[in-house]
Amino acid sequence: MRLNLIPSALVVLATLLGAAGPARAERVKDLASVAGVRTNQLIGYGLVVGLDGTGDQTSQAPFTIQSIRNMLAKFGVTIPPNVNPQLKNVAAVVVHAELPPFAKPGQTIDVTVSSIGNAGSLRGGSLLMTPLRGIDGEVYAIAQGSMVVSGFGANGKDGSRISLNVPSSGRIPNGATVEREVPTNFATMPNVILNLHTPDFTTAARLAEGINKMLGDGTAEALDAVSVRVAAPVETNQRIAYVSTLESIEIEPGEAPARVIVNSRTGTVVIGSHVRVSAAAVSHGSLSVTITERLDVSQPGAFSRGETVVTPRSTIEVTQPDARMFVFNPGVDLDEIVRAVNQVGAAPGDLVAILEALKEAGALRAELIVI
Repeated sequence: MRLNLIPSALVVLATLLGAAGPARAERVKDLASVAGVRTNQLIGYGLVVGLDGTGDQTSQAPFTIQSIRNMLAKFGVTIPPNVNPQLKNVAAVVVHAELPPFAKPGQTIDVTVSSIGNAGSLRGGSLLMTPLRGIDGEVYAIAQGSMVVSGFGANGKDGSRISLNVPSSGRIPNGATVEREVPTNFATMPNVILNLHTPDFTTAARLAEGINKMLGDGTAEALDAVSVRVAAPVETNQRIAYVSTLESIEIEPGEAPARVIVNSRTGTVVIGSHVRVSAAAVSHGSLSVTITERLDVSQPGAFSRGETVVTPRSTIEVTQPDARMFVFNPGVDLDEIVRAVNQVGAAPGDLVAILEALKEAGALRAELIVI
């Protein structure tokens, strides 16, 4: 009974989302972004110290000892080559962050710290000064500070271990200071290019039409399914106000294509509102085979010279419920598809099989995507 409720809930949810009504106007800010205004990824290698015995096992993570030696050498401390310090409160980590567009030196950004060795937990540790570099190898930020780790782990002497969330990773809010600004051509470009988040020719055409209707013909031109070129003033202050006006324009985006999305791992099925099915009859049933293995013991009599024998016995049971057939009339919409599938009580796996069969028969007027 529970299996019958799962597909109903999933498909009905898709019905509510897809059949909610015609598309409503949305702001350009929510549909597109300005070309050249983007984040940049930063990465760095550093050390976390102050751990309570949960750091790297240096015998298995030699790079941690090498990093400690290099750091102490910069402070005039030399460790003899034949000495291998066994440190349990230090962990080698990778630090990564996203540098927002137009970030200026002196501003702070959040960073994420992740262990790359065999540290059990980073809880209670502090990240030492770590330079964060971009793809060009230049340093754009410096990270340092105490970490916030939501995970928790504990080990027993017998080897047992319990872990809550992921204790080998944490974050430092405002943990990095920006040291260099990323150059951008926003103020020097002759035009402003708006890139849609989702490629769609209809949305691009309506975006150009909406801008021209508000700012005058010839202001905007759709280049392809993603980009719309808009004439913009040269002066920086005017251009900023101009882009602010563009972002507040509301247009009606194009409707999504007819698609059926199937998640092969979770069994989730999402059916778009424009999915149609041509005339088809569907019969679906499930065959259940149960095999039970049992061992029988044959015991000889008390005064016989026989031996005790163990003989296996297999019991096979085949169950095939009656399959119910339902008919799709030409051009049925999403509501009728959901109603027909719910009537037979199809489980998520059965629903996927029905959709795949309809696609092979040429009756499903939609793109079937498996993720």
